Amino acid sequence: MPSAQPAPASLEGLYSAHHNWLTGWLRQRLGCPHSAADLAQDTFMRLLQARETPTLNEPRAFLTTVAKRVLFNHYRRQDLERAYYQALAQLPEAVAPCEEHRAIILETLIELDRLLDGLPVVVKRAFLMAQVDGLGYADIARQLGISLATVKRHLNKAAMRCYFAL
Repeated sequence: MPSAQPAPASLEGLYSAHHNWLTGWLRQRLGCPHSAADLAQDTFMRLLQARETPTLNEPRAFLTTVAKRVLFNHYRRQDLERAYYQALAQLPEAVAPCEEHRAIILETLIELDRLLDGLPVVVKRAFLMAQVDGLGYADIARQLGISLATVKRHLNKAAMRCYFAL
C-alpha cells in the first residue's frame, strides 16, 4: 500500500515520517511492543550504516523490505541461541562454562553465523568442522564425502568471506 506522504529527502525525515508506522507493523508480526521497538531501531540503524540513503518513491515498501531482513535475522539469532542453550544443557555441570563465557561464546557464534551467511551449507560445514571441531582436511573430506581439493577450496572460500567481511 503506498504511503500517504511524499518520500522524505533524508534519513531523519524517513524516521520522523515512518518510525511509528514501522513499529506498529513489526508489533503485529512479533506480538511484543518491546521487541518491535528494538527491531524498528535496528532497521533504521541499518539505513544509517548504509553508504547512502536511496531516493525512495515508496518509503514504506522500502522499510518493509529492510525490516523483513532484520526480522529474519532476529528469528535466526533466536534459533541459534536456542540450539546453543540446548547443547549447554547436555553438558555436565562440572564442564559447563560460566555465564560470562557463555555470553562471549554466544556472541562469537552469532558473529560467525553473520560472517558465513550466504555461503553454501557444505562450505559452512567444512569451515565449522575445521575451526570448531578441529578436524583436519582428510577427516573433513571423509565425513563430507568430498575430495581433499574441494575441502581446501571450501575452507579458502569461507576464510576469504570472513576476512573481507571484517
